[in-house]
Amino acid sequence: MATLWAVSDLHAAVKANRPWIDGLQPESPQDWLIVAGDVAERTELILKVLAQLKNRYAQVIWAPGNHELFSRSQDAHRGRDKYEALVSGCREIGVLTPEDPYPVFGGVTIVPLFTLYDYSFRRPGMSVEQALAEAEAASIVMTDEVAIAPFVDVRAWCWDRLAYSIKRLSRIEGPTILVNHWPLVQEPTQRMHYAQVALWCGTRHTRNWPKRYNAQAVIYGHLHMPGTEVIDGVRHCEVSLGYPREWQRLGELGITQPWPLKVMDDSTAQPGSTYVGGVAQ
Repeated sequence: MATLWAVSDLHAAVKANRPWIDGLQPESPQDWLIVAGDVAERTELILKVLAQLKNRYAQVIWAPGNHELFSRSQDAHRGRDKYEALVSGCREIGVLTPEDPYPVFGGVTIVPLFTLYDYSFRRPGMSVEQALAEAEAASIVMTDEVAIAPFVDVRAWCWDRLAYSIKRLSRIEGPTILVNHWPLVQEPTQRMHYAQVALWCGTRHTRNWPKRYNAQAVIYGHLHMPGTEVIDGVRHCEVSLGYPREWQRLGELGITQPWPLKVMDDSTAQPGSTYVGGVAQ
């Protein structure tokens, strides 16, 4: 029996998170692992952690988060260039990315996405500029504004990624599991304590993707609010580890979240099977 597992927001640069990462071990040599973004910030550490996981699991599928895109002016790779460098590095270690053929597990196409955000998770009637000004006035500004936005037009990149993803998604037949670092719908962000943070949490343009592309589940992270809710008949599963103060707080409250999350089983899996289908465009 092979199992498809999912995690996100490992934040491997945080020392206290290392035992959790070391504890990620398959139950079977045929198990697969989804990593839905925010492995770390430095390219070397991101690829090191993904390589370690690839040595344990039959297949690792990675979708980038905002932390993978964090850059400094002196870095060799920034903005789109950093993402391309990470994709190249993942291919060298056998980790699948949103640029590769979509793999099929148990008859279900696993679709790693990379959609970013376009500040459209904002209050009705507000422009992007007004929403960002309101957030700044409330002293709520994500690190993305100093570690991603200076090196790339984030909204333009988001829209490029949406068009690219739709083109590939339209070619899939049958059920899917959609994987993205940012939630595909706005509902989960409405539970956050600071509403302004939603500006950096996704795009309204993915709202109908779960139903449109026959998703059996949506796997995401970013919010650091692990749990599952059903929206329009589709399971939306937030699978983040997060920071120590967050997972320690859950433990103090006696809240136990399944981590890693078991997404599905496949009783037909055979050792050495690749299950890779589809063609990257």
